[in-house]
Amino acid sequence: MSVSLRHARHQGSNLVTLGRIALGSLGRRPTEQPSLPGPVFAATVPPLPAALRADFSRWCGAAPDAWGDEVPPWLFPQWGFPLLAKTLTGIPWPIARVVNQGCRITRSGPLPVDQPLQVTAQLVGIEATERRARMHQRLTTGPADQPEALVADVYAVVPLAKPGSGERRDPPTVPDDHEQVGTLLAGARAGWEFALLTGDFNPLHWLGPYARAAGFGGVILHGFGTLARAAQIALDTWLDGDPSRLSSLDVRFVRPLRLPASTGVFLGPEADSTRSIAVGDAPGQTALVLGTVTARSTT
Repeated sequence: MSVSLRHARHQGSNLVTLGRIALGSLGRRPTEQPSLPGPVFAATVPPLPAALRADFSRWCGAAPDAWGDEVPPWLFPQWGFPLLAKTLTGIPWPIARVVNQGCRITRSGPLPVDQPLQVTAQLVGIEATERRARMHQRLTTGPADQPEALVADVYAVVPLAKPGSGERRDPPTVPDDHEQVGTLLAGARAGWEFALLTGDFNPLHWLGPYARAAGFGGVILHGFGTLARAAQIALDTWLDGDPSRLSSLDVRFVRPLRLPASTGVFLGPEADSTRSIAVGDAPGQTALVLGTVTARSTT
């Protein structure tokens, strides 16, 4: 599908945030880790444009009205990115080097399309070693009567050791007991399209020379973009496309998805309303994403 350039006009706060990150990487950083938990940053987000929501749903592989009168939960980077970036202003490492490692989305209620959303973000944890610093951020979103309808625990990493140092381990693979339930298709412009929809214009995802200079061999899809497409496939094939049946989604980004791409989405056997999810070419092959999807109990 083609995503309209007009959506960029709704991404002003995200573009400003990216500019601040770029400028901040040039300045001096604090020398010590911040006190935790960090301060809570809050904002009120007006209802998102219907055209943006419809195009995002299409981009994920669903019908434009698939989510009815609620906002897809995996669109949270669109309103959450500026506040999440603020939570990292006190870390002693360059924000520009932060790598998205994964997230857990917990959904206890819908995000109404016609109401302002109350959003908070906080840095709640840091685990630092000689090799890397892992940060845990928490983003809450919801209407005034249920401000934590959606909780996104986001995990980010700053590599501290030189590439190739330390013991090398075999990468995780798609488990053998998983069945393929769909195919994740992403064209060469998928990163640019996701940027227009969410405001994350990191050039790694749409500017080939920049991505190759960074060592990726070409543009890569946003981790949250891979999550969105895989999650929509899991929702449609396992939960009959019913958003109310989704309770949580917990994923780890193992390897980046080079564009263009065609790869499988796999689900494991169901156990206690939970199925593991994996993205990769085939069972036994290197996984790009690993995690779990949990359905809401109907009893």
